[in-house]
Amino acid sequence: MGLWNLAIHYVAPMFIVTSPLTSYADQIRNIHVTKSSRGFSLDTPLIMLLASVLRCFYWLGANFEKSLLYQSMIMIVVQLTLLKVALDNRPAHDASVPFAAIKKEDVRPFSFWQWRNQRPYWEFLAYFFSAFTFLQIFFGSSQTFIDLTGYLSLGIEAVLPLPQVLENQRSRSCSGFRLSVLASWILGDVMKQVFFFSSEHVGNEFKICAGLQMMLDMYLGVQFFMFGNG
Repeated sequence: MGLWNLAIHYVAPMFIVTSPLTSYADQIRNIHVTKSSRGFSLDTPLIMLLASVLRCFYWLGANFEKSLLYQSMIMIVVQLTLLKVALDNRPAHDASVPFAAIKKEDVRPFSFWQWRNQRPYWEFLAYFFSAFTFLQIFFGSSQTFIDLTGYLSLGIEAVLPLPQVLENQRSRSCSGFRLSVLASWILGDVMKQVFFFSSEHVGNEFKICAGLQMMLDMYLGVQFFMFGNG
């Protein structure tokens, strides 16, 4: 029982805090070494950046476990690095004609997150952060605003694997997405479930969203079994 409590109170929080590094360091290295981000969904850093920024704002009102706050802060730095490396190493034809392999019907309104230049990506993130800073200043004391921010943050993070699932399904291949990332995601899901259900300072919204994310991660594992590297 003593070892179990030690794992819950010390090992699990430490794993959660360092998970952004263990999850994405290999993906960043692979893109940098191969000089190509083909097959990697740029929606992954988008989702994690939005979710992590919102979770930081959520902590100001909910004051949940600090390990989750520290994880979000580290995640922001890691995902900004991942986004920069992925944009710098888009395949040559994508550099001039962005997302050229995407069918015309798949192009999003205003080409959101499919822009040709890098600048709109950073501008969008800056506007997003500024907008929520403004909302936090004026509505941060409202419990309704705090709850909405929490569910929005956790809901966005819960669908993290979905863009990669769709990308793999479209290409019938998992090429470009690292197995090490998936393994760290699933291990992280298990650790979060244990930590969330053992901690008194974690709300049900964390447990529900973590469960949904775990199911999507498991399906990514099924895709690796079905498609491999194409």
